[in-house]
Amino acid sequence: MNIFRRLFNVGKAEANSAIDKMENPIKMTEQGIKDIKNDLTEAMEGLAQVKAMLIRSTNDKTQFETKAKDYQNKAMLILQKAGKGELTAENADRLATEALVKKEENTEHVNRCTIEVTNFSKSVSQLETNVNSLRNNISKWENELKTLKARVKVSKATKNLNKQMAAIDSSSTVNMLEKMKEKVSEEEALAEAYGDIANESKSIDEELDKALGSKKTSAASNLEELKKQMGL
Repeated sequence: MNIFRRLFNVGKAEANSAIDKMENPIKMTEQGIKDIKNDLTEAMEGLAQVKAMLIRSTNDKTQFETKAKDYQNKAMLILQKAGKGELTAENADRLATEALVKKEENTEHVNRCTIEVTNFSKSVSQLETNVNSLRNNISKWENELKTLKARVKVSKATKNLNKQMAAIDSSSTVNMLEKMKEKVSEEEALAEAYGDIANESKSIDEELDKALGSKKTSAASNLEELKKQMGL
């Protein structure tokens, strides 16, 4: 028992190893399901053919049963006619015998068809069970494959994200930010220095105009005050 269990485990390990070595297990699985679908199509075609044979045998059985009953009735009618004197006894016996022979032939066909109907019914039942089982398995495998494909996508995305996170050097990033802050401060100080230099480089005329501008304002104000005092 232990030996068989070991052999089973070895076989299972080799199968898993073979799957791992596949270039694209998902595509291989998809192709496998596609092949099984083709098998399902062939099985359904076989089921349809056996069902057709069952229907044909059932119809033949009904027809032979009808014919057997018809020959039975004909034999009885002939004997009745002979009893009424409408046919001679010899001729009636001959015709009734022929009718009974025909009845027996059709009865044999009925028996043959009955066996065929029984056998075809069993085959149809077995094929329907197999087809339904195969169809259910295909649906289950397709759903499992969808789930596995989604898990593969998530695992790949997570792996890539983790690889990126692992590659980030937090200390170097902080140093880069500090250098950027220092650089920005230097640029701002330099801009302020240029502003001060620009203010200091104003010409003497600009300073005079600025000073006179205030005096002109003061003189205009005095002029308005004087006009008020003079009643103008």
